[in-house]
Amino acid sequence: MSRRAIAIVYRKELLDLLRDRRTVVSMIVMPVIVMPLLMTGLVLASMKLGGRMRQEIPTVMVLGGEDSPETMAALRATSAFSFVPPSRDFTNLISDKKINAAIGIPANFDAAVQAGESSSVTIYTYEGEFKSALAAQSLDQFFQARRERIVAGRLAERHLPDKLAAPFEIRNANVVPPKKVGGNLIGMILPYVVIMMCMTGAIYPSIDLTAGEKERGTMETLLCSPVSRTHLVLGKGLVVLTVSLATACLSVVSNGGAVMLLKQLAGNTARGNPLPLTIDPASLLAVLVMMLPLAIFFSAAMLAVGLYSRSAKEANSYLQPMLICAVIPAAVAALPGVELNYPLALVPVLNVSLAGREIMSGLFHWNYIAVVFGSMCLYAAAAVALAVALFKREDVLFRT
Repeated sequence: MSRRAIAIVYRKELLDLLRDRRTVVSMIVMPVIVMPLLMTGLVLASMKLGGRMRQEIPTVMVLGGEDSPETMAALRATSAFSFVPPSRDFTNLISDKKINAAIGIPANFDAAVQAGESSSVTIYTYEGEFKSALAAQSLDQFFQARRERIVAGRLAERHLPDKLAAPFEIRNANVVPPKKVGGNLIGMILPYVVIMMCMTGAIYPSIDLTAGEKERGTMETLLCSPVSRTHLVLGKGLVVLTVSLATACLSVVSNGGAVMLLKQLAGNTARGNPLPLTIDPASLLAVLVMMLPLAIFFSAAMLAVGLYSRSAKEANSYLQPMLICAVIPAAVAALPGVELNYPLALVPVLNVSLAGREIMSGLFHWNYIAVVFGSMCLYAAAAVALAVALFKREDVLFRT
C-alpha cells in the first residue's frame, strides 16, 4: 500500500473541498456559530419567559367556602392570587386558559378543621400547562403553610413542643463528587451530539466526492490517474473522516463554551446553587477516542452510499434516512434504565453512546469498553472494504 499515493489523493480532495463554501458552512458555521447561538438563545429565552411567568399573579377561582370565613379571609389577604367569581364551567375555563386554576373548598371546612376532623381541599389544574402548574404550586404552598400554623397553634394550646408534629427530618446527602455528577449529566448528551455532528459533517463531503464526481464528469479523469482504486477510496475516505471529526470537535468546543456561559448565568440566578457541570478532560478525551472507529464507520458507509448512487440528489435521499437511523440509538442511550452489557456492546452507535455515558460518569468497565471498541473497529473495517469493493466495480461507478 502506497502511503504517498493516499496522501496525494487526500491533499488534493481536501483542498478542493475546502474551496467550496458549502463545506465551510457545514463544517464551521453550523457547529461553531449557529448551534451554540441557537442553544444559548433558546435557554436564555426560556429562563427569561419562565421568570416573567413566575412574577405574574395567577388567576384563581374559589369553589365553595361560603361557610368558611377564616379560610376565605386568609386566601383573600394574600396578594399572591387574583380571584374571579365562581362558575360551574370552571373546567372549560381552565382548559381554555382563561383562568389558571381553581380551588374546591368543601362545606363546613372551617368547622371540620376546628373540630379536628379530617377534611380535604381540591386543586383543579391544567396538567402540563406551565402557568397552571405555577398557580397550583402557589395554592399548595398556601394550604400547607396554613396547615402547619393550625398544628402549631394546637400544640401551643396543649403546651406541647413543636417537634411533636415532626419527630424526625429527612435530609439528602450527595456522596458523589461534583466532577462525577457533572459527568453523568453531560454523558447523557455529549455522545448524542458527537454522533450527530460526525454524521452531519460527513454527509456533504461523502456526496461531493462520489456522486458529485459523477455529475461533474470528473470521475473518469480521476480513474485515469496512475493511482490504484484502493488508494483513491482511502484518500477520499480520509477526507470525509477529517471533515467529520473536525465538525464534531468544533461542535464540542463551541457548545461546551456555550454550556459554560449558561452555567455561569444560571449560577448567578440560582443564588449560589450553580449547575454541576464539571468536565474531566481525561474522560472527554477517552470518549473522543471511542468515537474514532464510529466516525470511520460513518465515513466509509456514507462513501459507499455515495458511490452506489447515480446522482447527488439520490445519495442525499439515501443518507438522510441513514442519519435518522443513527440518531435514534444515540437517543435511546440517554434513556434511564438502559445500561451497557455484552449484547448492547455489539450494537453499532448504541454501544458507543452507552460507553461514552459511562466514561463521562467516571466508570471504566474495561471489559465492555474493549468489546465496544473492538466491535466498532470490525464494523469500520467492513464498511471500508465495502467502499473499496464498490469503487472497483464499473457497473457501480458508471450506473445510469
